[in-house]
Amino acid sequence: MLEGLDPEQRAVATSLRGPVCVLAGAGTGKTRAITHRIAYGVHAGVLQPGSVLAVTFTNRAAGEMRGRLRQLGVAGVQARTFHSAALRQLQYFWPKAVGGGLPRIIDRKVQLVAEAAAACRVRLDRGELRDVTAEIEWSKVTQTVPADYAAAARAAGRETPRDAAEISQLYGTYEDLKRHRSVIDFEDVLLLAVAILQDRHDIAEQVRGQYQHFVVDEYQDVSPLQQRLLDLWLGERDSLCVVGDASQTIYSFTGATPDHLLDFRTRHPGATVVKLVRDYRSTPQVVHLANGLLAQASGRAADHRLELVSQREAGPEPHYSEYTDEPAEAEGAARRIRDLIASGVPASEIAVLFRTNSQSETYEQALADAAIPYQLRGAERFFERPEVREAGAALRGAARFGGNDSLLDDAVDLPSQVRAVLSTKGWTPQPPAGSGVVRERWESLAALVRLAEDFSRARDAATLGDLVAELDERAGAQHAPTVEGVTLASLHAAKGLEWDAVFVVGVAEGMMPITYARTDEQIEEERRLLYVGVTRARRHLHVSWALSRSPGGRAGRRPSRFLDGLRPGSTGSATRVGPLGHGGVEPGSGRAPATAAPAARRRVRTPARCRVCGRTLTDAGEMKLMRCDDCPSDMNEGLYTRLHDWRAAQAKESGQPEFCVFTDRTLVAIAETAPRDEGSLARIPGVGMRKVRGFGADVLAICAGEEGEPGVGDR
Repeated sequence: MLEGLDPEQRAVATSLRGPVCVLAGAGTGKTRAITHRIAYGVHAGVLQPGSVLAVTFTNRAAGEMRGRLRQLGVAGVQARTFHSAALRQLQYFWPKAVGGGLPRIIDRKVQLVAEAAAACRVRLDRGELRDVTAEIEWSKVTQTVPADYAAAARAAGRETPRDAAEISQLYGTYEDLKRHRSVIDFEDVLLLAVAILQDRHDIAEQVRGQYQHFVVDEYQDVSPLQQRLLDLWLGERDSLCVVGDASQTIYSFTGATPDHLLDFRTRHPGATVVKLVRDYRSTPQVVHLANGLLAQASGRAADHRLELVSQREAGPEPHYSEYTDEPAEAEGAARRIRDLIASGVPASEIAVLFRTNSQSETYEQALADAAIPYQLRGAERFFERPEVREAGAALRGAARFGGNDSLLDDAVDLPSQVRAVLSTKGWTPQPPAGSGVVRERWESLAALVRLAEDFSRARDAATLGDLVAELDERAGAQHAPTVEGVTLASLHAAKGLEWDAVFVVGVAEGMMPITYARTDEQIEEERRLLYVGVTRARRHLHVSWALSRSPGGRAGRRPSRFLDGLRPGSTGSATRVGPLGHGGVEPGSGRAPATAAPAARRRVRTPARCRVCGRTLTDAGEMKLMRCDDCPSDMNEGLYTRLHDWRAAQAKESGQPEFCVFTDRTLVAIAETAPRDEGSLARIPGVGMRKVRGFGADVLAICAGEEGEPGVGDR
């Protein structure tokens, strides 16, 4: 269970007692660490599979966790979203706690909100209807009742889409309509679970008797309501492992907050804290840009940022492109995508990420014009597609009666059986030409074929019946297989995913950060959103923006401020100085960490950081310049020339090589810094007090605009 884990991941896997907080940067293998932790605990006899509840935020992540645990030989662990875990408990305990069956859960609350607006004689357009619905959802996850909405929204600094008192009235009417119709919504699942566990101690004890150990992934996205439910599950125990990254907090508008993650050590003083910073996903070039984005961040989340260290071989530099308008930007992305596919990058390993869903249409058209297959993330659910339902029915029938079906006579293994069955539904070994409905149908069936191949490799003796059971489980969790096509997704929808090549488009002021982000907190969340987009890329990263929205429009846009000092030719903004998270383990002591006396404190050496982009410097030459080689220089060319001539004269007089006076890089560093006194000169790497005593007077005179005379210094 521990083979192949790095030291920090191994620390996560073996820390099985007491509270554990894992601060995991993007691409650092957090899912691997926590699944191996559960598996190691089970195989070591410390954890019982049925007593572990692992919760995360998406069905896909929960499905992936279950799959990995199965591969590690662990069955019986409950890996679910907060909502599915709460719903399962509600369905079981509702007859005992309330009586009767659980009320029906409405799929979409927008229609009911529209009815509430009509009842209140309030007219809402489509956009306002969506925004008011979002405000109701925020209210519920922050445990705000209708009467308190206006005050809570004001305290949270929310910009309400309508008058706060009006939204409060709509919210109250919406709740009344639900009660009259005996229905509940998505957020009610959590609220009702909390209510039952609070009011019925016997039920709470029964749940706590079932679940002894908890793992929470993406802990930076926990809402106050979810934290309340987690506290009730835990009771007075502390067998809890949380995993998160404050720099990936991008859902605060829904009520999510990183405070629970950042305050974990305060709430659990004896907690073990493990920091994962080894990035196995992205190349050093991608990681460099990601670190540079966070280096300029501010706020509480930035105080706990993690400096990623790439573990991959070097790759191409991020590519930056400026276009005249958005259609030209989309066409440019399509051309580059076509080149990547031609070079061997699968279409399913390419993504186009944008800030708002409204940007999607332009890219759909550009990809269609280039005959490049694509899929929209967040569109129709995979298992609800007609061809997938038909295929599932055909596979189910073949699993039941396949022994009498001549279609399977020549099928020697599970993948060939699936190919034979799906060939009757339109699957062919080669994809159809062009795009459109026929191609989309084929892509869905091809995804099922690939799933069968992967499933067969993971389970040698798997049967068609086993695959059908796997499909049923995936359908219930909406854990769809990969479809062969370029992914189009919003930056929010891309969270938790990764691709070989990523195109982050529309990175211009007004879109990134978005126009309505006005406060410092909102601006910083936009920065984190771009960081999430950048860290989705494994190898190829393309960042682009357009100067106008449409052809012929006024070219009034400028690249996002977040790229200042990072993209070639841009001027760097001031680098933020603050605490930095490096990999390591802080063992739990069972009590609050003692504060060392000042005299006993170990001196911590501050890492050298680029004064332009803020990246940590490890190369000696770059440390001498105090900037990355590829960051723009602000060197005084005239001063450098004078210093260069002076060095040549000094070397000639002393009969030694020029680098013995000062190296080229040290001369560049002096020309960039232009020191005015001996202290400033001595602090430049490569100078030091010995050379200040020998050459200081000459160098300072040249920097002051005077002509230094060779031989003045007493060497």
